[in-house]
Amino acid sequence: MLHLSQVALRPIVAALALATLSVVAVNAEDAKPADKSLANSFNLEDKTAERDEKLLAKDAAVKVEDGKYFDAEGHPTFHVSDNGKKFDWYAYSGYRRYHAECHVCHGPDGMGSTYAPALKDSLKHLSYEEFIGILAGGKQDVSSSDQKVMPAFGDNKNVMCYADDLYVYLKARASGAMGRIRPGDKEEKPEAAKKAEKECMGG
Repeated sequence: MLHLSQVALRPIVAALALATLSVVAVNAEDAKPADKSLANSFNLEDKTAERDEKLLAKDAAVKVEDGKYFDAEGHPTFHVSDNGKKFDWYAYSGYRRYHAECHVCHGPDGMGSTYAPALKDSLKHLSYEEFIGILAGGKQDVSSSDQKVMPAFGDNKNVMCYADDLYVYLKARASGAMGRIRPGDKEEKPEAAKKAEKECMGG
């Protein structure tokens, strides 16, 4: 009986050992130095930025593909250059979309209002998947004294076709990469963004 138990345990132990090696391999991969050309360059004079060094490090771009920047988890992120004067296309587009579709409830620059939370704070802890899920499906928070309802935008192309743009802009606000400013300069709109926009909007 003991012999059978040991035989049965061997595959489990082997699986655990492989899992441990996989985690070590992933961590070793993550430990690679970031591409210095993708490092953010901030405007240190902008006191409205409220930089969070921990978030800035977590959200730093590690690769760029077709003009879109990605963090270590593979999620879209922002890129700032020229001492905080120039933003990637998606952060710029997100700024414009936010102020066209979201600021009435959530306040200018993601600062919040009396009836909707400050998204610059919410994006400090919301994951990309959670953000997209709430954007598409809405959310309802009910307490004994208050009821807050975030409508679902899943059918609204003016929002969902630019979901990544909104996410990138709000992540830039949450980490303090972008202050309470209108981006003065921007990278060129990538061909991939033009194509995705046309396909999503049905043009």
